[in-house]
Amino acid sequence: MSTQSPATASDVRESPHGLGEPARPEDTARHFESMLSFETDCWDVNDALKNRRSGFVVLDVRSPRHYAAGHVPGAVNLPHGRIVEHNLEAYPAGTLFVVYCDGPHCNGADRAALRLARLGRQVKKMIGGIEGWKDEGLGLES
Repeated sequence: MSTQSPATASDVRESPHGLGEPARPEDTARHFESMLSFETDCWDVNDALKNRRSGFVVLDVRSPRHYAAGHVPGAVNLPHGRIVEHNLEAYPAGTLFVVYCDGPHCNGADRAALRLARLGRQVKKMIGGIEGWKDEGLGLES
């Protein structure tokens, strides 16, 4: 039994390459511009940390045990379930929070981003999480 919608299966069959019809370039540009406003990557976070850029805080939203085993240098541990206004009082309203969890198989960063946004805070997800950080060959603190 197929889980594809009939429209998707039909689109793929009708395209000459079998990959479905691509979006118009202007729609594609809007899509990726939007994604970049919600996400950042490990390399860019590392660069910002190395160059001592200010105005953001890296939040490791994993458990304290995982944080202690190794985390992004300078990251603050605040598990996603503990993200409440009281725990953010030390950070000015305009602070950008960059959140990460274990990696693509974990939705902790998504949960954290949602909580922060609902509290009126600016947030970006670091795609790849700690596994992406390690894959890039970037060092950890413990």
